[in-house]
Amino acid sequence: CCQCGVAIPPNPANMCVGCLRAQVDITEGIPKQGTLHFCKQCERYLQPPGTWIQCALESRELLALCLKKIKASLSKVRLIDAGFIWTEPHSKRLKLKLTVQKEVINGAVLQQIFVVEYIVQSQMCEDCHRIEAKDFWKAVVQVRQKTLHKKTFYYLEQLILKHRLHQNTLRIKEIHDGLDFYYSSKQQAQKMVDFLQCTVPSRSKSSQRLISHDIHSNVYNYKSTFSVEIVPICKDNVVCLSPKLAQSLGNMSQICVCIRVTSTIHLIDPNTLQIAEIDGNTYWRHPFNSLFHPKQLEEFIIMDINRVQEKKKCAGAGARSNKHTLAEAWVQKTSELNTDHQYFCCTHLGHILNPGDLVLGFDLANCNLNDEFANKMNPHNIPDVILIKKSYDRTKRQRRRNWKLKELERDREGMDTDDERQYQDFLEDLEEDEAIRKNVNIYRNADIPVESDTDDDGPPRISLAEMLEDLHISQDATGGEGANMMT
Repeated sequence: CCQCGVAIPPNPANMCVGCLRAQVDITEGIPKQGTLHFCKQCERYLQPPGTWIQCALESRELLALCLKKIKASLSKVRLIDAGFIWTEPHSKRLKLKLTVQKEVINGAVLQQIFVVEYIVQSQMCEDCHRIEAKDFWKAVVQVRQKTLHKKTFYYLEQLILKHRLHQNTLRIKEIHDGLDFYYSSKQQAQKMVDFLQCTVPSRSKSSQRLISHDIHSNVYNYKSTFSVEIVPICKDNVVCLSPKLAQSLGNMSQICVCIRVTSTIHLIDPNTLQIAEIDGNTYWRHPFNSLFHPKQLEEFIIMDINRVQEKKKCAGAGARSNKHTLAEAWVQKTSELNTDHQYFCCTHLGHILNPGDLVLGFDLANCNLNDEFANKMNPHNIPDVILIKKSYDRTKRQRRRNWKLKELERDREGMDTDDERQYQDFLEDLEEDEAIRKNVNIYRNADIPVESDTDDDGPPRISLAEMLEDLHISQDATGGEGANMMT
């Protein structure tokens, strides 16, 4: 070595490693300290200039983010290896161990290891600022349905919860005819509108209002409003179709029963079991209304019932339901049991009805129908009674219900007794209709003991196999106050 005289193998610099490092520092100009900005609310790191990314501690993503901070300084050296040095998770410090190489005097290559320390500073991101501000929104989705019953809304709420579409909302507000979803960006609101159009029959329109305009940078700030109107038809509604629409659906009867509302309206003809599905576009081209609202349901008792063999199909008839059985029944109102007045009707509920059963239905013989299509129909084609569903003891059903649903966190105007009754109707529909149940997350209620599922005489029930276990994390399990760490 030309500096200290130690015998060394020949190298282009004629110096030992110690002297070479004393003469040349290849890490000169590379910062040994830096700063990372971290949002406590959403646990994301800032990637300049304005992107926030999710990174786990000691992950590849976090390593890449730290190296980008000193990328310009590393351009003069060759990066060989990089890795994290363990630090206390709550210390707000991240240490990076870097190995670099550089060609120095007369072509000699020098390798050096050094540590870069990052200080993690807390800074709230823009999205969390808007969530905390509550009212600072850029887009709102107004979902409306002009009906007296909210069955479709309760079903839609469960779909939103299942697909986690409520996570990006700043606020959810419940009003008389529907819900308002507030978002921090127009793209998130558009995503919600697309989801609604795929899951319920609806139509939408959008508008925007100019809030501010920067004439120098030509930047516009808008607030967008999306209005989504759901078809005003719910499950168990009796509807009267226009003659043109009934003919296009396979010459079915104009008066039908809505058995389900999913992405389409599912109708059944109680006289022939013929079924049809109507999507949102078809409905808005040929609109029809519900003839009754649920409060007009009357209770009947089955005096006699006779299952009917399959009727002969007429020309051009559509598909028939395999889950229902056609039957002819003599019924009597429970309010008229002291009289001999009975009604004859055809029903699609022959598979669950027996003489003596109570059933809910609508009395068309003694009502005043105010509908443009029904008023033009031949009176002989209008049935006296339409049976909707079998009636069970509601108190007993509530007592035996060993499951529950989750709800959206929203600002309510106040829940009255009518809302509670409608919610119970929706829970009963879930028990009776397996097709709707498949799209809903049902959780086991641990407070109610498990009973046998083999009770055939009682109302329909949901089996344990269809329920999910609700996850509860106790404070002790996470090492909180009172956790015994020494075993």
